[in-house]
Amino acid sequence: MLYTVGRSPYQCDFNAIFKLLARGDDILFIQDGVLAGIDGNCYLPNLISCGAALYALKEDIEARGLNGQVSDKVQVIDYTDFVNLTVKHHQQFAW
Repeated sequence: MLYTVGRSPYQCDFNAIFKLLARGDDILFIQDGVLAGIDGNCYLPNLISCGAALYALKEDIEARGLNGQVSDKVQVIDYTDFVNLTVKHHQQFAW
């Protein structure tokens, strides 16, 4: 399953997503959701421990001036990689 997180973890019930995640899932942080991938974020340890792969969209990181602040546990990807993730996963959930 691909989860796209487009809202700030501070503006939604972010803890609910932990109940849905499973090993083998992919999480892509887009728009304000990239804040969840910032090093030191309080939600990041739980995201890492769930076993899902973590990604953040490069263009959204740059647009928010967050270059160099993304955790090394989060892979920064571009739009081509975003498309590849959507092709990989038949099921997707926008958060």
